[in-house]
Amino acid sequence: MAKGKYSRLQPRKSSSSTLMLSLLVAFTFVVLILLALGILSIPSPSRSRFPKPNDLTSIAHNTRDRSGGAEDDNGEQWVEVVSWEPRAFVYHNFLTKEECDYLISIAKPHMQKSTVVDSETGKSKDSRVRTSSGTFLARGRDKIVRNIEKKIADFTFIPVEHGEGLQVLHYEVGQKYEPHYDYFQDEFNTKNGGQRIATVLMYLTDVEEGGETVFPAAKGNFSSVPWWNELSDCGKKGLSIKPKRGDALLFWSMRPDATLDPSSLHGGCPVIKGNKWSSTKWMRVSEYKA
Repeated sequence: MAKGKYSRLQPRKSSSSTLMLSLLVAFTFVVLILLALGILSIPSPSRSRFPKPNDLTSIAHNTRDRSGGAEDDNGEQWVEVVSWEPRAFVYHNFLTKEECDYLISIAKPHMQKSTVVDSETGKSKDSRVRTSSGTFLARGRDKIVRNIEKKIADFTFIPVEHGEGLQVLHYEVGQKYEPHYDYFQDEFNTKNGGQRIATVLMYLTDVEEGGETVFPAAKGNFSSVPWWNELSDCGKKGLSIKPKRGDALLFWSMRPDATLDPSSLHGGCPVIKGNKWSSTKWMRVSEYKA
């Protein structure tokens, strides 16, 4: 009797195995179809999802035709990582054309020769290393400025109260700003709001040639950036960002561990052709008392 019972179970086991094999074949067939159609892909160990640190070959080169009318003036907004040493990011089309024009219009009547900070006294002084003209705008002076300051706070994740007033700068042909640090190297300036932690540099106009923001101490293969052939001789001395109206460059003067970052050394290359208008916002470690 036991033998007969065992014989009756055999066909069931064979049927179950056949069903499993059929399902496996069907699943394999579906996967192959998805791979062929490009719907499914197999991760490759030699190709990482993220670029290697300081590898600039993956930086996208986004250009847009400015002759396409008003609807193309502001363009698509997106953030691009341009460096990890220093940490630098470009927010494309951060400001609208109207915001750029407004900042220029309210700054023009008050432009004066730009100065630099004296590291010994903490006071402003004239210097040949900076040949532009500029002026400061009171923090929160009107609705448009407050809206720009709010956007900067959202971009940097640093509260509005930690920001200095906007500085608007104008560079004519031949004018420049030699490489420098935005962080303070004196005790006088750190008493009010603490150390400068980050800088947001907004480009208010396009520049036909020159005027790049260059980081000569940045770590990376500079010549691999897509816009290398468009740079001036000065721009090829480091990692450079070309001025583009509405774009905002955020770079950090301090590392995540709160130490000063010497790779944040930066300067403004001489303008070769055209005019350069920009606006700078410095962010402090703690609340800044204007």
